[in-house]
Amino acid sequence: MNLPNLLTLLRIFFVPLLVAALLADGTWIAGAHGLVSREIFALAVFLTAAATDLVDGWLARRWGQVTTVGTLLDPIADKLLISAALVSLVDIHRVAAWIVILIIGREFAVSGLRSIAASAGYMISASELGKTKMAAQVTAISLVIAGIRWPQLETLGLLGMWAVMLFGIVSAADYFRKFWRRVDDGVKSRRRRVLLRMERQKKREAAMRGVPAPLASRDAGNG
Repeated sequence: MNLPNLLTLLRIFFVPLLVAALLADGTWIAGAHGLVSREIFALAVFLTAAATDLVDGWLARRWGQVTTVGTLLDPIADKLLISAALVSLVDIHRVAAWIVILIIGREFAVSGLRSIAASAGYMISASELGKTKMAAQVTAISLVIAGIRWPQLETLGLLGMWAVMLFGIVSAADYFRKFWRRVDDGVKSRRRRVLLRMERQKKREAAMRGVPAPLASRDAGNG
């Protein structure tokens, strides 16, 4: 356990606080310095949690503290934060449910795809589109939350959510393209190895029977 991993865990603990702030009854929340607008408090919690995503990765690389736990927890924490925020915004009728279904469905699809690829021995690295996805999601969700307090930002928030949805679909297609190419290359490589083993086996059997190897190769080719 180190500081980057603690920041990742902190991001997970921010999730129920964010949901409570977005779904709480009333307009004001009691804070340390008096009453605070519910929307501003939710926005502050969300941005603080999102900031830990930048800080923990930067610290882990700078201090050489990249761990297996951090590698596994970081994407989980990101998905929990984004999914909780989106579902809460659907509940208060700030984002269309079908847009959120596409965004969250994309996350599950890509995560499942990468798990399948890993189990087959392939490693699909994050694309440039995928690397900027989190920043786009944070920006769009922040605009939607801020639009609750400042209605003039509602249009920007809606446009941001459309951009995130389209961005996610394009990056998902890129992941699937990488996966298909890796699997196709792997299948072709395994097929070549099987054919070579069969050819060598036929040559050995031909040698044991006293049949010249070229004849065996010609028979194999005719077969």
